[in-house]
Amino acid sequence: MSKDKHDDGLEPAGRTHVMRDSHRIPAIGLGTYPMDDAEAEANVAEALMLGYRMVDTAVNYGNETGVGRGVDASGVPRSELFLTTKLPGRDHGTDSVRRSLEGSLRRLGTDYLDLYLIHWPNPSVDRYVQTWRTMLELRDEGLVRSVGVSNFTPAHIRRLVAETGETPAVNQVELHPQYQQERLRAFHEEQRIITQAWSPLGRKTEILKHEWIARIARETGRTPAQVILRWHLQSRTVPVPKTSDTRRMAENLDVFGWELDEKQMQRMRMLHTGLSGSGYDPNTHEEM
Repeated sequence: MSKDKHDDGLEPAGRTHVMRDSHRIPAIGLGTYPMDDAEAEANVAEALMLGYRMVDTAVNYGNETGVGRGVDASGVPRSELFLTTKLPGRDHGTDSVRRSLEGSLRRLGTDYLDLYLIHWPNPSVDRYVQTWRTMLELRDEGLVRSVGVSNFTPAHIRRLVAETGETPAVNQVELHPQYQQERLRAFHEEQRIITQAWSPLGRKTEILKHEWIARIARETGRTPAQVILRWHLQSRTVPVPKTSDTRRMAENLDVFGWELDEKQMQRMRMLHTGLSGSGYDPNTHEEM
């Protein structure tokens, strides 16, 4: 299939990336943190009817039941969707991983996941390698199509590969114009790992109001959020923006068919400060 005219590595039909395991992942998805079940049900249904095909949740978001209900309400066939959830720290280990996945599948109302992530490495607990082995077994059984990690450093990933021989398909991390994670992205590129971005529009930052982004938005006739999401796509990261506003959902999805020029991309790269909006360090943060 031919590529579209924009050099973003995306195919026109579906707008997907090919992961290292040959499965495809949509180029943009809907984030659901911190929606509760009721909000997730309404917003997921609306997003899917607008054209989203990837929904991102986690056990610790507490909204998997709502996400599942939203999927049902949308009327979109399960085979067209890409559902992601994440294993919480308290379920790291062996048997606990299987039980946790079974709970997620039950709440989501599906018999498989498209992507299953270890939410945080929790290095002081030191069970993420055991956890990864069990996730690989679940993948081989067909309960999960692709497996990956979230908030892992290169050192954590290298250990997974060294001890299991298997590389994650995805690493989902905090990533936005003020926190561009250039070294981590370069490592992912070398290892053929998809970089997925949580808080792609910034978390506890004023990035959407930055004068440079406002200027690019005026130049392109787009919104500041669209400019940032287009920067993600051209940087080959997969953003999962969260919004409960239907108009913004539609705007956030309207990031294909146009592009930022090299001068605008360079201006976006210069916004990097190296400061995390969350303040969470994967080497020390514990998420249970």
